[in-house]
Parts: sequence; structure tokens; C-alpha cells
Amino acid sequence: MADHATPNLPSRDFLKTERWYAKLGFAASYRSGHWLILQRGSVQLEFFPWPDLDPAQNSHSCCLRLADLDAMVAQCSDAGVPEAREGIPRIVPPQRDISGLTIAYLIDPDGSLLRLVQNP
Repeated sequence: MADHATPNLPSRDFLKTERWYAKLGFAASYRSGHWLILQRGSVQLEFFPWPDLDPAQNSHSCCLRLADLDAMVAQCSDAGVPEAREGIPRIVPPQRDISGLTIAYLIDPDGSLLRLVQNP
């Protein structure tokens, strides 16, 4: 296996996290009482339990670099994730960033920020 990194994000409830991300095309590849790993193609997210997390105070984030950002955004829309600038969960539509990259911003139900970045 090639070297790689995976984000570690908090989850108040693994079952709810798994169900929410399943609507976005992720499936569990590992689950115990202490760890959850979800996969969508080559994208992997790992979750640790934090039952008392206040989503509004969550400062965890990661970048997902995607071959097809538009497809992921469409899947979020189809899953009922609201397009908004406030609220949890939500998605902020893709826009060209000052970096030159096109990025959408997804906030999951636990308040984690996932920057969805279109691969150049």
C-alpha cells in the first residue's frame, strides 16, 4: 500500500454518522466501539467517539481532493444536505478560491468541516 493519510474526525454517535455519510456514498470498512472507518472510493474518513461534543464548538476539519467535485455536491444535494451559509449540517456551493482552486464546504452533523476540493 502506498503512503497515505486519513483525517480523524469526532462523532457523537457512530451509527448516526455512518447513516449520514452513507447518503453521500460512504460505506463502513471498520467499526468497533472505539473507532469507525468510512470509505468512498479511495477517500477514507476515520471517526473517534466524542459523545458530549457540541457541534457548534467543533474545530475539526479536513480536505477531500476530488476528481469530480460536481458529482459530490450533487450527491450532497440529493441526500438533502441544505445549501446554506449557516446551520449544521450544510454545504456551501463550489466557488473559485483565492488559491485558484474550486472548493465547496461541507459541514457534517457533528460540526466537522470538510473542504471539497476539485483536483486540478
